[in-house]
Amino acid sequence: MATIGDFDPLNSTVPATKIEVTVSCRNLLNMDTFSKSDPGMCCMFYKGCKQFGRTEVIENTLNPDFVRKFVLDFFFEEKQNLRFMLIMVPLLLQDFLGQMFCTLGEIIGSTGSRLERTLSGIPGKKCGNIIFTAEELSNCRDIATMQLCANKLDKKDFFGKSDPFLVFYRSNEDGTFTICHKTEVVKNTLNPVWQPFTIPVRALCNGDYDRTVKVDVYDWDRDGSHDFIGEFTTSYREFSRGQSQFNVYEVKKEKITVPLKLLQWTKSGSLLCFCLVTFGLFNVIHHCLPRTQLNFTVAIDFTASNGNPSQPTSLHYMSPYQMNAYAMALKAVGEIIQDYDSDKMFPAYGFGAKLPPDGKISHVFPLNSNSENPNCVGIEGVLEAYFQSLRTVQLYGPTNFAPVINQVARCAEDVTDGSQYFVLLMITDGVISDMVQTKEAVVNAAALPMSIIIVGVGPAEFDAMEELDGDEVRVSSKGRIAERDIVQFVPFRDYIDRQGNQVLSMARLAKDVLAEIPEQLLGFMKTRDIEPRPASSTTTTTPPGLHKLRI
Repeated sequence: MATIGDFDPLNSTVPATKIEVTVSCRNLLNMDTFSKSDPGMCCMFYKGCKQFGRTEVIENTLNPDFVRKFVLDFFFEEKQNLRFMLIMVPLLLQDFLGQMFCTLGEIIGSTGSRLERTLSGIPGKKCGNIIFTAEELSNCRDIATMQLCANKLDKKDFFGKSDPFLVFYRSNEDGTFTICHKTEVVKNTLNPVWQPFTIPVRALCNGDYDRTVKVDVYDWDRDGSHDFIGEFTTSYREFSRGQSQFNVYEVKKEKITVPLKLLQWTKSGSLLCFCLVTFGLFNVIHHCLPRTQLNFTVAIDFTASNGNPSQPTSLHYMSPYQMNAYAMALKAVGEIIQDYDSDKMFPAYGFGAKLPPDGKISHVFPLNSNSENPNCVGIEGVLEAYFQSLRTVQLYGPTNFAPVINQVARCAEDVTDGSQYFVLLMITDGVISDMVQTKEAVVNAAALPMSIIIVGVGPAEFDAMEELDGDEVRVSSKGRIAERDIVQFVPFRDYIDRQGNQVLSMARLAKDVLAEIPEQLLGFMKTRDIEPRPASSTTTTTPPGLHKLRI
């Protein structure tokens, strides 16, 4: 979920309220000859930013309902100009599908806080409509984890079984519904069991436990024309009863009979909600952090695609006047983390370089050249070791992620009792060379107390990184699906201030990449049924090569 917060730390103000904006489109321009267009995603631009945020990618439909929201701080006294642009993926000149300009006040001030406008931007073409729904967010910080299964769903495929998936909606005051979650597709079955998923209660019902929640069941189709199997309605309060007879629902489908025109319902199977556990985000402070230690590790890309560090065009160029993108990303994230550190010691690694004296290629080498103790003193120490490595190693390749991920995972697998949690920051400039091995490493790490932050620097396309960031589709390897979403990827170029304010650029980056860590930590605790307990005075031993960050 994209958020607009206090971008300027020097001139922060208290917002009147937070507003969530949901985007849908209807009758988009069909750019494909033999199929429907892939609208890809909706990008939002705010207050002159290069790009503030974007929705998920939706394939093969001219009427997308985007799940990912935009959350903005609303200031009544300001004119908050917004620009929305629809594009296909990958982005080419001819893939532009239309745009629309408005203000946040226009959306909120519309009847029912629902604004529908015409898209424009392609001369002589009707680009379709874009629809916004705005709602003030409550202060509810609970998180719901649930798993659902179904029994004897209607068969929609003529030659086989259905490929069902679920779509969750919350009701609005005007009787309409706003999309809030989609599950994965379970292939070729009438008795699907969907993966457990975590969703903020605020997204499901905005804190109103009795608000109607509608769940639609569809049979997935490659061309986007998914067949409707049925639906049921419930509420978060009903869901919260957990696994019981109260959480079994009949999936029904309305049917119009002819010639009586009477509304009837046909049963399309039944659906069971297995369980639901709720934690408030305050538990991160009150329950998890007092008894959990964070281990923070840094890994930097030293492949030749970054360019010769002695040349100004290189992403690793050490200018005497300003930091390069690697240093900015490292400093932005590291300086937030180190505030919770007791001794300011961090292990830091490089990958993809030839090392002296024999020129051997390494994908996990300590930046301080000390394999026995890779810790650096504070973020400034990490930066110093990084700059020193640029003078001693030869940038080479390939760009392999798996060795570094596995290095941290080996330490994490020794402490799965909730006493420690591991955060790996990887900064890279390009395409992953060992994607198969990396996906396997991520799937394995998802079962461990571990999160991975990937920051992409430079102008390269990062499509492969989006695949690792499992916000929409969980990473899978060899038939195994990651049990948690543990990867957060962001391209640094989306956060660079247009006026060249590095402090502002780093503040924006740090806010987004660190926002998911508390929820990921809680997610691991819940999947392992680790009960919150008071902080212990017992000292826990840090695994070799990783720093213990006690909070």
